[in-house]
Order: sequence, then structure tokens, then C-alpha cells
Amino acid sequence: MLSTEMRQRRPRPATEDKSSSDRNTDESRDRRRRNGVGEGEDKGLRWFLPLLVLGCLRHMSATSNIVHDCDEVFNYWEPLHYILYKSGFQTWEYSSEFALRSYLYIFIHGLVAKPASLFFPEDKVRVFFSVRLFLGIISTITEAALVVALSRKYGKRLGLYALAMLCLTSGCFFASTSFLPSSFSMYAVTLSSALFLFEKYAEAVSVAAAGVILGWPFSILVVLPVAIFSLIRGPFVKVFFSGLLTSVIVLGLSLYADYLSYGKLTFSVFNLLKYNVFGGGESHLYGTEGISFYFRNGFNNFNFAFVLALLFVTIIPISRKKYVPDLAIVISPVYIWLAFMSLQAHKEERFLYPIYPLICVAATAVIDSFPDIFHDKYSSEQSIFYKIAKGVRPLILGLILCASHSRTFSILNGYSAPLKIYQHLQYHHDEVVPGSVLCVGSEWHRYPSSFFVPAYIEQVKWIDDGFNGLLPLPFNETLGGTKAAPHYFNNKNKATKEQYFGDIDACTFFIELDLRRPYPARGTDFSKWETLAAIPFLDRELSPAMYRSFFIPYKWAENNVFGLYKLLKQIVPVTEQTFA
Repeated sequence: MLSTEMRQRRPRPATEDKSSSDRNTDESRDRRRRNGVGEGEDKGLRWFLPLLVLGCLRHMSATSNIVHDCDEVFNYWEPLHYILYKSGFQTWEYSSEFALRSYLYIFIHGLVAKPASLFFPEDKVRVFFSVRLFLGIISTITEAALVVALSRKYGKRLGLYALAMLCLTSGCFFASTSFLPSSFSMYAVTLSSALFLFEKYAEAVSVAAAGVILGWPFSILVVLPVAIFSLIRGPFVKVFFSGLLTSVIVLGLSLYADYLSYGKLTFSVFNLLKYNVFGGGESHLYGTEGISFYFRNGFNNFNFAFVLALLFVTIIPISRKKYVPDLAIVISPVYIWLAFMSLQAHKEERFLYPIYPLICVAATAVIDSFPDIFHDKYSSEQSIFYKIAKGVRPLILGLILCASHSRTFSILNGYSAPLKIYQHLQYHHDEVVPGSVLCVGSEWHRYPSSFFVPAYIEQVKWIDDGFNGLLPLPFNETLGGTKAAPHYFNNKNKATKEQYFGDIDACTFFIELDLRRPYPARGTDFSKWETLAAIPFLDRELSPAMYRSFFIPYKWAENNVFGLYKLLKQIVPVTEQTFA
């Protein structure tokens, strides 16, 4: 018995004590930080670095990002253009008969667009990019808040890893400056998550409520975990009434904006929910996808980071003390939203935008936890496995960022032709007579918005190239503009005879994509059309998946197939020119 006691009391070697102390340093620091002790020793990242780096990347996104979705153009850019210039296209959702879209969301962006239109009276393109820069600034602030919150709670390394992910992953780069409610919801989710980690629970619920009502009502599922736990942790009355007051104010403003715009008392938020949920909306008319769509899409936009994000639940038993419950609460919407959206028949890439920053956070947490896998099994930090795990972290992060950067470059270089080709219109105003008509056929869905159409072009017309669905038509001032309920709109996605322009000979300009298929393109008829500009456009169908998805220097241009995105001008016969 005496020998046993002596063995138990035998002091451990100094090296073992030092190793154990070093090994527990990070864990102890994390525990002290969670308990509010020792915060003066390590306050995490300061605001300057995240704001600077994210600001530079979001500026790049604002000035180089393509328009990824025609809904962004016709449901948001076009109403904004109409408010500013009294011209633009209207979709059936903006008919006062249906009133599914809130004008409050448009008006908020008008606060930036209106001064920009006065500052650049002759250049609508600059107004377009001014709004995009505004979106980039919002994205920068919300994401910087999340990075700072993560670094203060979980250490600078995790904060820096998250910063790198938010800056360079393709999904965040593209979504951050898209003029879409799902992007606005993404801003709200990001800021709400940051405020939750800052333990500012009332503010977190207020931001979440504003994002749901002003942005996208369905994103309530994304903010639900943070909202519930904020009510539990914070002073319940304060948090509850903060969210309630914000909801009442935003709902009131939305109701008033809709009344002014639609000319009647209507509630667009309720109308949207009624159409999609209570009324059995027919969104499937606009295309359906299989259950794997979002998983394929997530991998395309985040590559291996998406896989790591899905594996976050597997590291909870290992890093429970570090990430549970706070970070688990913040990341849980990734699984909730993926499950809910995957069950819907109609799927679109932008529907995942609200959880994009959370995907980055989840992947970052997994990477940061690699050494924890060997922490208990191999107690010494001198273990080769522990060292390898620590060294693998920056390598995995670097691989993800390189792949993301490669994909971003591929998208920008392959599909930016529409934005560029429409800007060529401003160089040809002296070559045509007043009342010029710009015609667009099958490329209507890549129309970048009326901000890219110069004032000398009187009309933009759609030419029937075989599309059987309902297309947007110009806002009708005669019928009342935004208050109008045109008879030709329907919610069944059925084409109407008014949407197509029948006299192609009256077209001054024509936009087309020549993919060099067996059927002839209009631009090949040199007796009627001359090519004013042509820019390469990636042919998705004929290009290998690997090379079209990722920009590989020297190989990308060699292995991909390209068509030509063209701006054509109709050749006017000599007799007509003389008469004019």
C-alpha cells in the first residue's frame, strides 16, 4: 500500500508538465473567453483587417461579377430602372393583380441609385455599378462582424481561416453583390449570427426579423435557431419586444410602400407566402430539379469546403467543449435549410445564398479541429500525427481557396460577354436615326437590364425564337405604371401574343449568341446584318466539365469551346438611307 501511494505521489517530469500545459493552452484560453475571463489577453482580430480585405474583394465582385439569374434583372433591376427613368420591364409578380414583390426592397436601393443617377445623368451603367458597390459595402460590414466575433470567441486562427473562406470562395464572391432578396437575407443571417456570438441577443433578433420581412420570408428557417436561443439566453422581455418592434416597423413600411406602388391596400409578404405555401403555388412551372441539385451546386461553389461543412456534426464529439452550443447553433441552419430546400420541386442556385457564409464557418471549424482528432489518443504534442494534423490545416485551406479562385476566374472569363457586349451600344449612337429598336431573341434571359441600354434606343423588343413561357413586358404608363394590372399577365407561365415583336425588319440592333451549331445564325446573313462587336462566350455543352469549371492557365482556352456573343446592326438599303 505504501509503495502504491508513493507511486501515485511521484511528481511528473518537468517536460511532461510543460507538454501538458502547452497542450491545454488553447483550450484554457477558449474556456476563459467563453466565461468572459481573460479577454484582455486576446481580443481576437481587430476590425481593420477584415474590413480592408473583404472591402477589396467585394469591390472586385461589384465591378466584375456577372448577372447570374434573369430574376435578378427582371424582378429587381428593372423595377428600380422604372422608378428612376420611367422605363423598364415588368413581370407578372409586379402586376397589382398579384403583387408578390415588395417595393420597399426596391426603394431602399433607390436611396443609393437616385443620387447616383443625378451625379451621372448621362451614364446609367455607372448607376448600376454604384448600387452594386452599395451591396458590396453591406456584405463587407456584415461579414467583417462575423469574422471579428469568431476570432474573439474561438481564436484568431479560426477568424483568419473564416476570413479567407469568405473572401475567396466562389459562392460568397458571386452572392455578395447580387441584387436579390436571398442576398439580403444572407447579409441579415451573417450579421445576426455575429451579434449572437457577441452576446447581443436583442440586436440579433431584430436583424433576423428585418432580414426575413424585408428580404426573403422563407429565410425564417435559417434565423430560427439563433432567434430561439437569443430569447432563451437574453432578457426575454427585451429580446422579444425588440424583435416584435422591428417586425411591426418593417411590416408597416412594407405595407405603405406597397400601397403607394400598387395603388391599393395589399401586403406583398403575405401574397408571396400565400402563392407559394397556402395557395399551393405553381413554382414548378419554372423548372424542377432532383434532390441532389443543391449538393452538386454547393460543391460547385465551395468545392471541398462544402464537404467539410457537412462533416461539422462529426467533429462535435471531439470539439464539444469548444463549439457547443454557440457555434453549433449558428451552423445548424446549414442542415435545416439544405433539408428543407432539397424537398422542394423548384430549385435555383440563389435559394442557397442565405447559408453561404455559414458554410464557410462550418468548413473553417472542421479544418481548425483537425489536431483535436489526435488530441486525446496521442496526448503529446510531439506526436507525429498531431504535427501532421496541424500542418495539414493550411494545406487544405490553400487547396480550397485555389480551387475556388480558379472557378471564379472561369465563370468571369467564360460568361461575362453579355455585360460587355451591351456596353458597346453606347459607341454607336451617331450611326442610327432616332427611334432605334434593340431586338433580342433566345438571349432574353441574359439581358443585363435597361441600365445598359442607352437613351437613344427607344425600345427593346423580344423576338420569338421558340420560348413558350411568359416574358416580361414594359411597364405600361397608360394603364398606370406600377399600379397597373395588365390583362396579358398570368401566373401560369403561359406566353401571350403581346410579348413578341413580329417585324424583325424594324430592328436596328440585334443581340445573339452564335454557338456555331448546324442551324444558321442571323449574323451569318451578311446581306442584312453587320457585326459591330463579338466577344467569346463559353460553350457549356461542348466544353469538358473539368476545363469549363476551373480556370487552368494555358489549358482553359485550349480545351474549351467558345461561341461568339454578338451585337448586330441591320444594314439599311441605300434607297432608305437616301430617303432618311
